[in-house]
Amino acid sequence: MIPENVMNEPSWYESSARARINGLLDADSFSEILGPVDRVMSPHLALFDLPPAFDDGMIIGRGSIDGRSVAVAAQEGQFMGGTFAEVSGAKLVGLLRAVARSAGTPQAVSTVFLLLDTGGVRLQEANAGEMAVSETIRAILDVRKAGVPVVALIGGRAGAFGGGGLVTACCSHIIISEQGRISVSGPEVIETNKGVEEFDSRDRALVWRVTGGRSRVLLGGADAYVKGDIASFRKSAAQVSNSVPSFSLQTLEQEQERLEQRLQAYGGCRDTPEIWTIAGLPTPDGIADLTEDEFIRLLAKEGIRHDAR
Repeated sequence: MIPENVMNEPSWYESSARARINGLLDADSFSEILGPVDRVMSPHLALFDLPPAFDDGMIIGRGSIDGRSVAVAAQEGQFMGGTFAEVSGAKLVGLLRAVARSAGTPQAVSTVFLLLDTGGVRLQEANAGEMAVSETIRAILDVRKAGVPVVALIGGRAGAFGGGGLVTACCSHIIISEQGRISVSGPEVIETNKGVEEFDSRDRALVWRVTGGRSRVLLGGADAYVKGDIASFRKSAAQVSNSVPSFSLQTLEQEQERLEQRLQAYGGCRDTPEIWTIAGLPTPDGIADLTEDEFIRLLAKEGIRHDAR
């Protein structure tokens, strides 16, 4: 059953984490774990005179998509940039570990969906945040080893930067919209360490050309591209929820080889039009300016998965 609010096609980028969950899952199917009523909050933010959130910006629980049981975790990018910290990280890792333990039992879920919207590690809880990222990566790999796919959905205001970029790369599938961004180092971090000549973080067009959804899907950093409304994310999520990609040493070796070839081909490029020229894409200077429908037609021509709803 498609939720009623999906029919109005609200924007994924503009919506809160809870609205994304409600639109993604079957109506009234979400059962939250450690929700705001439990008031499990960061014990550290008060030391910095910062207000906490009753859910610490991480919403976890179970629900269904088209009747299939799934687990879901969503970061609230508007709270502390959706950052990984002690409580938010523990909630996510706990959910993933529970999924891995229940795999193959009557309580198992078919898929885990991570609605990532994060700038990375919360600086006020840096050590705990770094541990949360590493434990999340280990837990994702355990879930995948147990035969349960983990799907990242990227299209929020904060993107998926820092540890969030690493977590995204460990998932079975990555679904992204034009508004989504993925990178290990954020634009401000690059500029601070290498200078504005290397990367101007204030140049929004540059930031989206390099880290945005269009670049990521064309380079193989995401394997499905959707229009930026919740309904499109739901449709794509439903399609991959029963797809379990191979997860073996051979899989990792093939991915390593692909990345080495990509670096060799494009490592000297400073902006995406140079990459698209080498890749032989039509009108390389104009790809960022294509309409959604024009870009989706380009993806279809290149044989890249997309949602043409």
